[in-house]
Amino acid sequence: MKKLLKKGFTLLELLIVIVIMGLLVSLVSLNLFPTLNNAYVEVAKTDIKKIEQAVLMFKLSEGSYPTQQQGIKSLKENPGNLKRPGKYPSGGFINKLPKDPWGNDYVYIYPGQYGEFDIISYGADGQPGGEGENADINSSTQ
Repeated sequence: MKKLLKKGFTLLELLIVIVIMGLLVSLVSLNLFPTLNNAYVEVAKTDIKKIEQAVLMFKLSEGSYPTQQQGIKSLKENPGNLKRPGKYPSGGFINKLPKDPWGNDYVYIYPGQYGEFDIISYGADGQPGGEGENADINSSTQ
């Protein structure tokens, strides 16, 4: 009579493989986080440039920058208190108001501290100031 051989992995072999895979994932993720943060900063800079362009288009149409009260939302929706309401485009000056890569709204300040107006992302913590991934990104750091 032939002896039946069972093919497969033991529980110990599976656990060893899972531990090795976990170690590899942690090593890769530790090397990937700085790159991910750099990508977030670049996305924020690109978004800020788009918003700046929309603010400049608003100024060309309206003759002045959006007021602090009108804010950044006036680039997408007519704020209703415009000098030249007929020149406001039906879709606004920007297709969509982006959020920064950390999910926070961009901040519009007029008059600006760094220029005529400022567009700011407060970084990962969403608070003014900070270092590293929490550092502010603004229109003057372009």
